[in-house]
Amino acid sequence: MTLAHGRPYLAIPGPSVMPDRVLNAMHQPAPNIYEGALIDMVSALVPDLKAVARTAGHVAIYIANGHGAWEAAAANVVRPGEKILLLVTGRFGTGWGEVFARQGVEVQALDFGRRATVDLAQVEAALAADKSHKIKAVAVVHVDTATSVKNDIAAIRAVLDRADHPALLMVDCIASLAVDRFEMDAWGVDVMVAASQKGLMTPPGLAFVFFNDKAAARQVRPASLYWDWAPRANPALFYQYFGGTAPTHHLLGLRAALDMIAEEGGIEAVWARHEKLARAAWAAFEAWGREGPMELNIADPALRSHAVTALRIGGDDGARLRAWVEHKAGLTLGIGLGMAEPGDPAFHGFFRLGHMGHINAHMMMGALGVIEAGLVALEIAHGKGALEAAAKVIAEA
Repeated sequence: MTLAHGRPYLAIPGPSVMPDRVLNAMHQPAPNIYEGALIDMVSALVPDLKAVARTAGHVAIYIANGHGAWEAAAANVVRPGEKILLLVTGRFGTGWGEVFARQGVEVQALDFGRRATVDLAQVEAALAADKSHKIKAVAVVHVDTATSVKNDIAAIRAVLDRADHPALLMVDCIASLAVDRFEMDAWGVDVMVAASQKGLMTPPGLAFVFFNDKAAARQVRPASLYWDWAPRANPALFYQYFGGTAPTHHLLGLRAALDMIAEEGGIEAVWARHEKLARAAWAAFEAWGREGPMELNIADPALRSHAVTALRIGGDDGARLRAWVEHKAGLTLGIGLGMAEPGDPAFHGFFRLGHMGHINAHMMMGALGVIEAGLVALEIAHGKGALEAAAKVIAEA
């Protein structure tokens, strides 16, 4: 028998759960793209996006996914033959490096593995060795969706400043924007990339590149017609925001999502909600792990993202558990992306819980309850008291 009939819960780390309000905002006839309400709406939407990113700089909007944001950022600031320093803490750092390399950029990668944050001493040494300043940018992922590690962006900026190095600081916030605290201007970030389908609670299809005046002054020219961020950030005509026809219905959905963020109390309140729910999940996972194979991939809570939690459970139990909770209870968990190659049997010993965007306490407690039911049904060893531990976190004032 299955108890999965009813509304499914997609608890993967993106696309996140789409609020009914966002979907309903999109469910209308196509608007006029030449004048009227849509044009006025986008003009008001841009400052609200910047407020979420905590920047007074610029934003370019693309009809793309996160990979498109990677490519747009790379195309605008680094020329073929130039060099970047790439800081890798999981699968998505590697992916951004591949985009740079395909554009003819030399990539010097420092790989810190799948269970650690960036080692600042190694970054400092690499910058100190770059006497002629061949490195044009330092690129890093704030939250790697595969490993759930969260990097200290302000500390990386401090390393650049101590080295008096002119490289741009480029940060991928695709998983973390509107989930984990991110302060673009205060932390000295020059370029930041994001996308619509995670903390911004809008279907995949919009990508964003935020950049400051320093990055604008360093723009590669001539940039390609489509990826050029200058007309998108400062359009003379409405169509230039998007390099052509506007993504009308995604914009309507994004407007509703930004309104929801504002009505919750602003981005600070959104960060606080995600922190509380993440801590509830961690409390449950830690309780299960005391008498079983469950292990959080990142041991130190201070280094974990509030957007996603990566778990190690070993054997084939990750795959078994994912299959059981989806088919028996309607809960979809994330695969262990990047933790082992798909053909490697170890791939089946990992899973991820996404907790980003449109999620509240009963959704989190429901997901944890279903996971416990799966552990019981599959006879996977686990400690007691997990749901009580999660409930205690949620009950805290």
